[in-house]
Amino acid sequence: LQGHASQLALGGLLETIRIAAQGQGLHCEVHRREGLPETQPTFDVKFSDTPAKQHPLEYAIRARCTQRRPMHRRPLGSRERHALEAAVGEGYRVLWLEGQETLRKMARLLFANAEIRLTMPEAYPVHKTIIEWNAQFSGDRIPDQAVGLDPVALRLMRWALQSWGRVRFLNTYLGGTLLPRLQLDVLPALNCAAHFVIIAEQPLVTPDDYVAGGRVMQRFWLTATDLGLQFQPEMTPLIFASYIYNDIAFSTSPRSLEQARKLVKQMESLVGPGTCRQGVYMGRVGFGPAPAARSLRLPLAQLMVAD
Repeated sequence: LQGHASQLALGGLLETIRIAAQGQGLHCEVHRREGLPETQPTFDVKFSDTPAKQHPLEYAIRARCTQRRPMHRRPLGSRERHALEAAVGEGYRVLWLEGQETLRKMARLLFANAEIRLTMPEAYPVHKTIIEWNAQFSGDRIPDQAVGLDPVALRLMRWALQSWGRVRFLNTYLGGTLLPRLQLDVLPALNCAAHFVIIAEQPLVTPDDYVAGGRVMQRFWLTATDLGLQFQPEMTPLIFASYIYNDIAFSTSPRSLEQARKLVKQMESLVGPGTCRQGVYMGRVGFGPAPAARSLRLPLAQLMVAD
């Protein structure tokens, strides 16, 4: 609704361009075009020659992916921690959420958060269209094998997503959210090295602030990949908190709005009010094998358009 997630993603794209260009002997300058609405952010990227020197994170661009399944519980070492904290750069810091008791609290938070995500009618069109069924890889969606559900839960989800009526019936009478919340939120939350929140020293206000935060996010994610860590975003608690703080009615469901208010209080008790308001990105990291199924990048031919 606010466009912040898209602005973060644009920042990630621009940081990727900068890193990839360096290995091609190019320096890039980025300028956002003025006078355009926030719903149509447009950037000019100008390249100039510079001595070629591969960026240390360049190879991680292709390997970067999302691991939605449980990871090992082995804690982060000082090497991983210091590298990730250094990756965010000046003006940002990393809050680590780790240790058995904190992981349990995070599991409870994400369990509550997932109920909103899975029961609000506004999310249904996204859930219905975002999965590519019977697929190990997908160029523009999430392959069903990468969702993180077991085969039984996956078949049930596919049946339910055929209509909002089926989803509502399962949620109302058969506890339809229980199984996916356990498999997609609780188990992954308990099985990782740590959860993290990237925090800005100053609140993010303008689109440029969020684009800058997206560049930080991408460096953090690529650094995690470079360290051999698996990674999963956990953004919806921050998104719901932003809606509540800005008094945005994100759903027609009064229950979803009330649950979101409770979720924010639960999150504030865990990370602090300032962290919720100035959080840039949230997720979990851990050790373990890379996912066998994953989303891929769109081919260049689909990304290039004539100007």
